[in-house]
Amino acid sequence: MQATFEASISYEIHLTLSGSDDSLLLRHWPGEGDPVLYVHGATFPSSLSVGYRFGGRSWADDLRAAGLDVWAFDFIGFGGSSRPRQMSLSASGIAPLGRAPEAAAQVGAVVDHIRRARAGAPVHIVAHSWGTIATGLFAGHRPDAVGRLVLFGPIVQRELQGLPPPDSIGAWREVTIADQLMRFVEDVPPSHPPVLIEPDLAAWGPAYLATDAGAAGRNPPAVRIPNGPQADIIAALSGKLPYDPRRVLAPTLIVRGEWDNLCQDADAAWLTHALGATEKADVVVPRATHLMHLEHGREGLFAATAGWLARSAS
Repeated sequence: MQATFEASISYEIHLTLSGSDDSLLLRHWPGEGDPVLYVHGATFPSSLSVGYRFGGRSWADDLRAAGLDVWAFDFIGFGGSSRPRQMSLSASGIAPLGRAPEAAAQVGAVVDHIRRARAGAPVHIVAHSWGTIATGLFAGHRPDAVGRLVLFGPIVQRELQGLPPPDSIGAWREVTIADQLMRFVEDVPPSHPPVLIEPDLAAWGPAYLATDAGAAGRNPPAVRIPNGPQADIIAALSGKLPYDPRRVLAPTLIVRGEWDNLCQDADAAWLTHALGATEKADVVVPRATHLMHLEHGREGLFAATAGWLARSAS
């Protein structure tokens, strides 16, 4: 593996998965403190989330400034990681790519890499949205490898009716900038000013398209992503969360926006009760949504996360 230094404090590593030709892109912001891994959500990679800078500062920068050794990666099919061959074929007739068990194995490969680099130290994990499903599955099977958990806007179990069967939605889908913007703003009350730091995604949008070499050739330009995350979310909302929260024993913080319709009060209460951890908390950030790491409310998210992880040293 070769490391390519992007700047004085961050670099990239390509990690080949055992027994396959697939490789994961890892990002590392070295620090002296505990290692912490960021696990991204269903539609955009780590460079557009924990690594994305507004005003010259990213969430990874904030975590590193708190003294942590910061890592992130892109799941297979996203960002700088390899694409499954099936993503070049028709999406129909193929099961959704990148379901939770496969994703949890990727989390495990990255955690094992970090622990080898850090003399076996447990790794804190900060996960967003669908990434909390992959993380929950991993943490339940490997409690020894996990320090503290932050579940940001977690997907939980509901009992909705009428959703499509998870396996019926196809292997992959394409997401435009307009699709992302619609999702990013739909939970903000109509009378409230925009909460996105870039209300029109003026820089973030083109950066998102740049994560997929084929995006510009589509009409309209769009990023092709695996549908496994969406299938897992459908399963969870249909009553079948892909992991058992009772097996998650690490101290766990749930942090969510006041306007997050995917993790409302009842959802957070359900998950808090279901978690096997004895130390757990639920923090609500005012005037923020499911995407608050891209919003002005990110300062509350950053503070809650850093405060929770700092407890490992107390």
